[in-house]
Amino acid sequence: MTRLRCAILDDYFDLALKVADWSGISDRVDVKVFNQPFASEAAAASALHDFEIVCAMRERTPLPRSLLSALPKLKLLLTSGMRNAAIDMEAAKQQQIVVCGTQYGRDPTAGLAMGLILELTRGIGRENARMHAGEPWQTFAGVEIEGKTLGVIGLGKLGSKVARIAQAFGMNVIAWSPNLTPERCKEAGVGYASKEELLATADIVTIHVVLSERSRGLVGKADLARMKPTAFLVNTSRGPIVDEQALLEALRERKIAGAAVDVFSVEPLPSDHPFRKLDNMVLTPHLGYATVEGLRTHYSQMVEAIDAWLKGGEPPRRIA
Repeated sequence: MTRLRCAILDDYFDLALKVADWSGISDRVDVKVFNQPFASEAAAASALHDFEIVCAMRERTPLPRSLLSALPKLKLLLTSGMRNAAIDMEAAKQQQIVVCGTQYGRDPTAGLAMGLILELTRGIGRENARMHAGEPWQTFAGVEIEGKTLGVIGLGKLGSKVARIAQAFGMNVIAWSPNLTPERCKEAGVGYASKEELLATADIVTIHVVLSERSRGLVGKADLARMKPTAFLVNTSRGPIVDEQALLEALRERKIAGAAVDVFSVEPLPSDHPFRKLDNMVLTPHLGYATVEGLRTHYSQMVEAIDAWLKGGEPPRRIA
């Protein structure tokens, strides 16, 4: 039997082969791990040209029509998550590439969002770094979140989870999204607000909507201008949902107190990006999904799908 080649993309943590058991397909498949992003689409095409199977991390390496057409041997494409905006699904279908996804057991992004809120208001990471650096004792007085108002943009599964955690901290929660109704807010136990009311009222605004053409630029210059000068913005959703240039200007001019961002329009974030120079901005490198438990689920389900496909059956969680 001819052995096939499988590429695992963007395994930044070098965990793919450690957290999942690949031995069940090792007699039929040679696996190669790529730990770093490709420098260009041409570099990706050159590196992946001879692979029949590709395991992608959602919205990391883009897989547009032009790249897929440069991979004539590709027959099975797997992605973390059940949707991946970086894959041209129509092109994959036309090339008869089977596309499968993976499911999340839990969504750890809610915990990260709350951690970023605590970092903005209590400076835990900043003060830890100062202590390790031997710098002077107390210099930063935090802000209590109990009694403050959290504005949640997007009250789906993740937004609702963040709302419940915030309420456990004693926060008042209001929510808005383009399709959100007062009835849905009542079911979730939070207050309903218009977009304008939420931005003007909230002490902290956190974003939990899916990136689409409708949500791209959802929070722009005028929206940031409505926020209180003492307010904070948190984005763990997708970078393009917030106008990054407008956010940069708002933070530089101290129009809002600060922001915590886990996602960016260009990832990895360039080393010379002006966000990196702001002292009122907390930056994390897209850690929302990045837990050992979550990655174990993703890679284990990828192995399961590869095995089913190799046996000629319908692979689980097929999306195209």
